[in-house]
Parts: sequence; C-alpha cells; structure tokens
Amino acid sequence: MNEILLVRHGETTWSASHRHTSYTDLELTADGERQARALVPLLAGRRFVRVLSSPRQRATRTAHLAGLTVDATDPDLAEWNYGDYEGRTTAAITEERPGWTIWTDGGPGGESPEQVAARLDRVLDRVAPLLERGSVALVGHGHSLRVLGARWIGLPPSAGGSLRLDTATLSVLGHEHGRRVIQRWNLPAPTPSGNAPDRAARH
Repeated sequence: MNEILLVRHGETTWSASHRHTSYTDLELTADGERQARALVPLLAGRRFVRVLSSPRQRATRTAHLAGLTVDATDPDLAEWNYGDYEGRTTAAITEERPGWTIWTDGGPGGESPEQVAARLDRVLDRVAPLLERGSVALVGHGHSLRVLGARWIGLPPSAGGSLRLDTATLSVLGHEHGRRVIQRWNLPAPTPSGNAPDRAARH
C-alpha cells in the first residue's frame, strides 16, 4: 500500500530557541543543513508520484538536501500563522496569557485551529487520490504537519498537540485494513553514533 511521507524541515535559529516561526522566511542553520542531509538514507530508493513543499525556504532547502525533487510548492502546507505571536515563545506568551495553547486558542491576528485544519484537509483531499498510483512526500513545518497527521486519522486539529514532531524527522501515514493510520511518527535520521540528537523545537 502506498504512503504519505511527512518531512519536517531542519533546524533554524528560531526553532532552536523555541520561537514560533510561520511567515518569517528563515534559512536553515548549519546544524539544520546537516540534519536535512542525514535524511537521505531514510528516503533513498523511494519513488514518489508527487513531492509537495511549503513555500518557505527552510522547507524547500530541506527537501533539496534530503534528495527530494519538489514538484510544486503549496501554500496550504505553510506553517500555522501565529499572527501577533510570531517570533515569541510559548513561555513568554503564557506569562501574559495563562492557559493559552496554540492547539485550542490559535494566534491572535493569525489563524484559528479550524482554519489551519481546513487548509490541511485540502492538502489531503488533493493527495489522497494519488496514492492509487504511488507514494507522496510532503515537506513542511512542525505545527501544521501535526495537524495534518491528526486530520488524516479523523481527529480534530487540537489532537496535533499530542503528536510531538522534531526538526528533520520523517513520519508516515498509510492504511491498515482500509482505515487511515499513522504508521510511523517522528522518526529521526540515523547518526554515526546511533544516538539521535535532541532536535526538539517545542512551542
């Protein structure tokens, strides 16, 4: 059965410092580029009928370094628009707004969870029919891919909060007995030591 592979981009300066990054178009750090190259063995030998990427350079650069040829960029794969919270950390936000979470409250001046889910549903509606012909790769961002994973298995966007996703990792969506399932999640690239580095970019 063919699969949807999700690739989160490598590290940026803001992901390393846990700052919410949506429309700010940051480059990968040197470590982020190394992380992206380390994905090559996980993707080698796979053939895709479609490779889509977020338009942000941190995503398209990751795709290139990981050995993927992007067929098109898709604005629906962009990261959650955090609005007024762009560039801020969760710790700083919750000091001002105790109990806030992106998963239920969204970003003021940005997107609600329902708006993010709607555009990621559009992505799934476009790529799901392609699985009859082969596998698909989607290259994007932490929060938006977590919502996409939740939506694939019929859960609300808030369920993405339970799907931790680190930088430069691979996740796989597929089917079991005709049902949509998450086959693998947050799989790091192999490292020479056999110990995966901490790539967490928790917001």
